[in-house]
Amino acid sequence: MIKLVLLRHGQSEWNLKNLFTGWTDVELSENGVKEAHEAGKLLKKDGYHFDVAFSSVLKRANHTMDFALEEMGQSDCPKFYSWRLNERHYGALQGLNKADSAKKWGEEQVHIWRRSADVPPLALTRDDPRWPGNQEKYQELIRKGEMTLDDCPLTECLIDTAKRVKPYFDEKIAPEIKAGKTVLIAAHGNSLRSIVMMLENLTPAQIISVEIPTGKPLVYELDEKTLKVLNKYYL
Repeated sequence: MIKLVLLRHGQSEWNLKNLFTGWTDVELSENGVKEAHEAGKLLKKDGYHFDVAFSSVLKRANHTMDFALEEMGQSDCPKFYSWRLNERHYGALQGLNKADSAKKWGEEQVHIWRRSADVPPLALTRDDPRWPGNQEKYQELIRKGEMTLDDCPLTECLIDTAKRVKPYFDEKIAPEIKAGKTVLIAAHGNSLRSIVMMLENLTPAQIISVEIPTGKPLVYELDEKTLKVLNKYYL
């Protein structure tokens, strides 16, 4: 049996402002920094030691990982970053206030965009500065061969997010677990829900009701050969 810990980043500045965030690279709020440190204290109290940690390329998740490991005295833990662990891209909703969006398009429509597994929000156009293909961070990853221009989403539903998370989990994370290493994944609500969906073999209808709170370590006890879930709980 091996343990995998999923940690959703602490509250971000845009969470606090009730804005759709997605791939927008915003900082943690003051409360989010506190949540990250508290997560690290919980993990340290329960004696966790990580052999390797994974995160997205967004700083709210990166800093959550850093602060948690700092509290554990494990800042030297090997860390790996991938755009595939980014939050779901909210398309043309990114940067908009959620309440204002409900007034504009109707509460029912916004609820469908937010909560359904297979209905993406309105898409961006490729000339929009919010499209990742227009941003230096992702242009650099393209130059490095870590992604292509076609990997840059115009919008995403949860199923789209899961499709990009799965190959990274299968190729980079699962082998570490199967090698007997204790792994931390510090990422986002929807990229982590994608992993939950895979681990628990949940259907799109089932994953809709799954919520992962910010800053609360979610522990999976897995069979290290098959990755079958033996137990799960929050610290």
